[in-house]
Amino acid sequence: MAAFEGMSHRRRNPLTGEWVLVSPHRMQRPWLGQTERPPQPAARAYDPGCYLCPGNRRAHGDMNPRYEHTFVFGNDFPSLQTDAVGPRADQGGLLVAEAESGICRVICFSPRHDLTLARMSVEDIARVVQAWTEQWRELGADPAIGWVQIFENRGDMMGASNPHPHGQIWASRSLPNEPARELAAQRAYLADHGRCLLCDYLAAELAAGERIVCANAHFVAVVPFWAVWPFETLLLPRRHMAGMDEMDAAEAVALADILRQLTIRYDNLFEVSFPYSMGFHQRPTDGAAHPGWHLHAHFYPPLLRSATVRKFMVGFELLGSPQRDITPESAAARLREVPARHYLDAG
Repeated sequence: MAAFEGMSHRRRNPLTGEWVLVSPHRMQRPWLGQTERPPQPAARAYDPGCYLCPGNRRAHGDMNPRYEHTFVFGNDFPSLQTDAVGPRADQGGLLVAEAESGICRVICFSPRHDLTLARMSVEDIARVVQAWTEQWRELGADPAIGWVQIFENRGDMMGASNPHPHGQIWASRSLPNEPARELAAQRAYLADHGRCLLCDYLAAELAAGERIVCANAHFVAVVPFWAVWPFETLLLPRRHMAGMDEMDAAEAVALADILRQLTIRYDNLFEVSFPYSMGFHQRPTDGAAHPGWHLHAHFYPPLLRSATVRKFMVGFELLGSPQRDITPESAAARLREVPARHYLDAG
């Protein structure tokens, strides 16, 4: 993208059809706005007051088992209710509402209160990948479930209510907004080109090389050409697959490895426990064939200039379209250049 170096321009996201405004010249402006408290890792391996640690009591009174690896349980405060049923309300096509049922679960990645994915071993992350796959299979087999969303909010800056390493799984009857846009785009690209959109996109990124962050034999992490968040990344399998259930044993371990590689680079960028929201987009579980769907994961971190300066979506971004200052190419270079060994282990 040398032709646009230092020039305001916009880029299109082929997965959603949306545009992002890129303003690289704005990185020179001084910052006198809000600063954040630098994110810090949890200080101890076990917290007696944590409702996710092994053997502790949760908010609703249930006791956690003394689990040794992953632990999955029904969310004590679910956003979706299994018994949400009722007639659709539609007043002239303007006021429309309908019941939305589903299942919400929590997955603790590790019994250790102080270990994020970046601090876990590949072997232990592989257990998380196995649990994700099992949950996706189980929930997706329910005929009342059309979409299974696996995600993690890391850090209090991203709304995590507890520092214990954990993620969530929301399984809903309907297809949410973002996956619906991605499904339409991938389906249209397959119809027009006879090929998978993300397979072609990954081939283009591998050829260019300038937005690749890290890779292994089976997965690639890239700052997408259309990235909105400063250090946003897209995680893609090298071969076409629609869900984790299609991975073989080597690919499952490779996914664990690339997750560790990427999250270590995030932490090393500003030498903090890097906040983000991340999630996997797998094929819908509505029973239909989705040949154009390509498994992928989005990472959306909020930090911009340092551990204390975050990106805000305000003004033009809320009323017009998203905007970013640092180019995706520059963001990828910075993530590539940080050490591959976690800064807390460097000594």
